[in-house]
Amino acid sequence: MHADLDAFYASVEQRDNPGLRGKPVIVGGGVVLACSYEAKARGVRTAMNGRAAKQACPEAIVVAPRMEAYTEASRAVYEIFADTSPLVEAISIDEAFLDVAGLEHIFGTPREVAVKLRREVLEKVGLPISVGLARTKFLAKVASGACKPDGLLVVEEEGETAFLHPLPIERLWGVGRVTSEKLHAMGIRTVGEIASCREESLVAALGQSAGLRLLDLANNRDPRRVKPRDPRSSIGAQSAFQLGSRSTGEIDSLAAALVDRSARRLRAAERVCRTVSVGFRFGDFSRASRSHSFRGTTAQTETILSAVRKLITSARPLIESKGMTLLSVSLENLDETDTVQMEFAFDEGESAALDAAVDEVRERYGADAITRASLVDGKGGLTVPMLPD
Repeated sequence: MHADLDAFYASVEQRDNPGLRGKPVIVGGGVVLACSYEAKARGVRTAMNGRAAKQACPEAIVVAPRMEAYTEASRAVYEIFADTSPLVEAISIDEAFLDVAGLEHIFGTPREVAVKLRREVLEKVGLPISVGLARTKFLAKVASGACKPDGLLVVEEEGETAFLHPLPIERLWGVGRVTSEKLHAMGIRTVGEIASCREESLVAALGQSAGLRLLDLANNRDPRRVKPRDPRSSIGAQSAFQLGSRSTGEIDSLAAALVDRSARRLRAAERVCRTVSVGFRFGDFSRASRSHSFRGTTAQTETILSAVRKLITSARPLIESKGMTLLSVSLENLDETDTVQMEFAFDEGESAALDAAVDEVRERYGADAITRASLVDGKGGLTVPMLPD
């Protein structure tokens, strides 16, 4: 089973504000973080520039994101997932795979399990959710996408080919713009045409790995099982923004905000990192990254921030020539704190006490109640909800 909440952020806003129901809703200002299906029908898309979105749908209602509300809704939905199946593989805060085989004596057939899950999510959390059921993870995800919004689609074994093969090639994982253009040049436009294509032709056009993977998916060969998510191999944060909307000082403040969030999560998980990486997306949609490895390990905010600032400085020529629309910070090569020697000496007890004090203030007065002085103008970006570390 692939369960996927519909237009998640926008659905939460419509749930909490009845006046928004049935109307085009855009979450976010400068960049569209999410939009309702009413807005999507008018051409609005996630990650679209806010000005272009309003041009496409002038009557759209723009609301500020409420990340705490989305986090709470996600937690409530995942509790229902856990009550439904012992095997849940989290994909993101609003979608997951569930293995519902063998639950007939508890909840009924897989279709009955899906009906029950959709009803409980709507009744307990107040949100619509689309569910696809199939023999493989790939086909279940395709099915959930095909029945959106607020739908249920069961692909029986005998009907797999009839459902899958007429679909456009873009429904296959890994078929983006470049791959799509290559396949179109070969006269291939449907999944069925890929399924019947000679292996040698696909490999010659797309490479060994991509060619064989698409051939397997087109024939519904996907042996992956549903399994709980492994602990994170990295911890990080990112923020997207409009081209030209950030000055040098604001980029530095944003970097500090991203490091603050990441380092606090690192310490809360009782981890330390050996490497920090910074990612950039530029105005021409190209990307770049820079990384720095410490001599040992650290979980100290200022140590990490110092490295991040140097990495940003090294990319300054690219930023100035192309402009920047996304900044990310990732803490990598993680270790447990009790198994390694910290690189820089600092009072871990003092850091833990500071984290606890910050948590207490934020719990009582809200997530934005305490922050760096340089971030009081709101230039620190949004704290995007994510799965637990």
